[in-house]
Amino acid sequence: MDINGMPVLLLLMTTIFLVIMAIELGYRVGTVIKKKREVETESTVSSISGYVLALLAFIIAFTFGIVTDRYQARKELVREEANLLRTAWKRAEFLPDSDRVIAKDLIKTYTSLRLDAVKSFDPARIKLAMVDCSRIEEQLWDMAVVNARKDMNSDVAALYIESLNDVANINASRVVVGLHTRIPEGIWEVLLILTLLAMFSVGYQIAIVGSKRSWATVIMAISFSLVIVMIETLDRSHTTLIPVSQFPMEYVLQSMKEIK
Repeated sequence: MDINGMPVLLLLMTTIFLVIMAIELGYRVGTVIKKKREVETESTVSSISGYVLALLAFIIAFTFGIVTDRYQARKELVREEANLLRTAWKRAEFLPDSDRVIAKDLIKTYTSLRLDAVKSFDPARIKLAMVDCSRIEEQLWDMAVVNARKDMNSDVAALYIESLNDVANINASRVVVGLHTRIPEGIWEVLLILTLLAMFSVGYQIAIVGSKRSWATVIMAISFSLVIVMIETLDRSHTTLIPVSQFPMEYVLQSMKEIK
């Protein structure tokens, strides 16, 4: 099941359906086996079912830990980029008058482009903004090089160039962490298989103990599905359900607009 790019609601409904079907299949298989064999002990089935559920809980906790760490990393990168952009904007004051205004306007535009693109939650718009930001980085760098060559020993020029380097590096980090770092497909496959096996074992156990179908299985299906969908949502960089706060970038951009 390819879940990348799948709408969250569709993913939730699909997961619930698969989990319920796994429980139902386990129940039917258990019913058939119980009729044919009387030696199937409830304790054995219960133990095996418990082991599988424990494995499922472990892989869910493991996967959840991965996505929460990555979510925190994205938040830290937003704060760090906001600080670096503010530093670069302030150090642009070191440039000559003719370049200072242009550089500060470019940094302000750069900040606005990144903020608007991320808040749009539109992958196409984000890619377009990345191209525009790369162009602005080149413009700022060329301007810094020209001014640095006028005084190769200038510590002031070195500080400004260092700021531009930091901005470019943090941009690359946000692109890697936000757009290209995902939970490996192998982990998703193991999680899906273990979920279906665990739900199958639950249905099988219900049949072996002679119990009838219960609405509680639906609650279980929804609960597990919600956790899986939450993990997948946290793994996405463009989601309106659990977005990374852009307040640091908003604050810095507002400061740039207020201070000429």
